[in-house]
Amino acid sequence: MIVVTAASGALGRLVVDQLLTRCPAERVVAAVRDPGRAGDLAARGVRVRVGDYDAPATLRDAFEGADRLLLISSPELDPARRAGQHRAAVDAARSAGVGSLVYTSFLGAGTRADGVTAAHHATERALAASGLPHTVLRHPFYSEAFLDESLRAAVSSGRLPDGTGGRGLNTALRCDLAEAAARVLTEDGHLGRAYDLTGGLWTFGRLAEVLGRVSGRPVVTRARRDRAPGARGWLEDQVRAGALEQQTDDLRNILGRPATTLDRAVTAILAPPVPDAG
Repeated sequence: MIVVTAASGALGRLVVDQLLTRCPAERVVAAVRDPGRAGDLAARGVRVRVGDYDAPATLRDAFEGADRLLLISSPELDPARRAGQHRAAVDAARSAGVGSLVYTSFLGAGTRADGVTAAHHATERALAASGLPHTVLRHPFYSEAFLDESLRAAVSSGRLPDGTGGRGLNTALRCDLAEAAARVLTEDGHLGRAYDLTGGLWTFGRLAEVLGRVSGRPVVTRARRDRAPGARGWLEDQVRAGALEQQTDDLRNILGRPATTLDRAVTAILAPPVPDAG
């Protein structure tokens, strides 16, 4: 039996989708905070259990009977609270006798314990100390943080705002990371490994070229004069500092193919919406 935590979230749902192409639905358990948000999963034959990071007692019950467990990192932003939630999940997995655990960490967490990696570093150490057989999947930032519906506006105006200073991005799409997780959960040979997952390196200059080719309309980058508001500004700061340029073959090797290309991702975003059959 395979248990997926946070299964009603964006990544969790994609992992469940991938698992259902590889094993019977009765072998998959969705651990969620609110079962009411997972009715569609139950309708597909997936067992739904309450598994709340803030209610450790629910985690042990959710993990009962699991041969393999995917611990998707909590969305909590406070590092101390997030690390505590993860430690509770690791303790619950050990108490429930889980066979092995796969954890979605973050690039750099193996060596750094600051900023965005702080809770992940603490969780990786807790896993190492737990004695549980485990695999670590260190994720990059999601491509969806940069590749979204705003690209349509760039095509319309012919200008792509760029606050990255021309530096590279090693992001990956959730769908590729979900497939990698499902493969690790259903294949042998991954225990004891820590994978640094990166997509193919791309730049905003390259993105403008792809937008122009896919749309048939010229698009050029326009350097952003002011820092973008909120999380986007922080992300662009990281890119300008070169923090997103690490490259490995780990994602390609797990998938058995290259990660989804920028061309394919842009084509999907710019495709006309599919009419609602209803």
